[in-house]
Amino acid sequence: MRPNESFVEQPIRSLQTMLRVIAEDDNRLPTLVPDGIYGPSTMRSVSTFQRLYDLPVTGVTDQSTWDKIVAVYEPALIRVDKAEPIEIILEPGQVFRIGDSNAYIYLLQSILIQLSNDNPTIIRPEHNGVFDDPTSEALAAFQFLAGLPATGELDKVTWKYLVKHFTLSANRQTACRNC
Repeated sequence: MRPNESFVEQPIRSLQTMLRVIAEDDNRLPTLVPDGIYGPSTMRSVSTFQRLYDLPVTGVTDQSTWDKIVAVYEPALIRVDKAEPIEIILEPGQVFRIGDSNAYIYLLQSILIQLSNDNPTIIRPEHNGVFDDPTSEALAAFQFLAGLPATGELDKVTWKYLVKHFTLSANRQTACRNC
């Protein structure tokens, strides 16, 4: 949660939003609803923040309190926000085939390795960044299972299916660890 552009001339709402993010990262701070009013809950949150960060506890946001909130907010936002997605940009008609080598192939192989954990018909390719025969065979097995033409080549349609199935597989594996 970032203070959005409409908060530019709303410093109280921006302050409250930053404190809310910090509270999501550090449960010692009370959760605050950004309502744009510097009322008792905002004063309580500011006072708690000041106490936690060895600032004079006044409940008032002076410049040193503001600067410290901004400094704590940035890393807190990274920890509580969604992870940045990796956007793979394939040109129209671009296809990866046996013999190709680049960073995307490492990602492809990582995804296929994860999917092979869920389905033994998908062989586990080597993680080497080269679109080799085992990678092509693993991809063809995935394509067959997904109801796609089993070409063993990576195109945009296959990539879309891979990402969707990888996300489901990884989330399922994470959920099972927490069981």
